[in-house]
Amino acid sequence: MAAALIWLIIGIVLMIAEVISGDFVLIMLGVGALLGAGSEALTGNIYIDVAVFAVSSVGLLALARPALKRRFLAGAGVPTGIDALVGARAVVVSTVDYDAGQVKIGGEVWSARAVHESQPPIAPGTSVTVVEISGATAVVDIVA
Repeated sequence: MAAALIWLIIGIVLMIAEVISGDFVLIMLGVGALLGAGSEALTGNIYIDVAVFAVSSVGLLALARPALKRRFLAGAGVPTGIDALVGARAVVVSTVDYDAGQVKIGGEVWSARAVHESQPPIAPGTSVTVVEISGATAVVDIVA
C-alpha cells in the first residue's frame, strides 16, 4: 500500500507542476502515475505498475496530447476589432455613393462609400452589408 501512495503523490505533484508548464506533458505523466497507483492497489506487483505507467504515459503523450494542443492552440477563431465588422449589416444614415456617405454599424456611425463606382447612390434607411473596412471608411454594398 505504501507504493500506491508514492505513485499517487507523484501523480499529484506532476499534475500541479503542469499548471506551471502548460505544455500537456506533465499532466500525461501524472495520469500515468495515477494509473500506476491504481495498478499497485490492485496487483501489488511493481513490474506491472511500471508497465501500466509506461504504456499509459506513452499512449497519452502520443494520442491525447496532440489532440489537446490542437484544440487549445487553434483558438475560437472569433474575429475581433474591424475584422468583426466585415459581413455585418448596416443602415445608411446619409446617402452613400462611391465618394462619401455614412452608415450606422452596431449603433456607431461610420463614414462609408459604395463598393462599385458605377453603383447608383444608396438612399438613407437602406440596409447594406459591410464588404471591407478601408482605413476609417466602411465599404458597403446593397443587401441582395
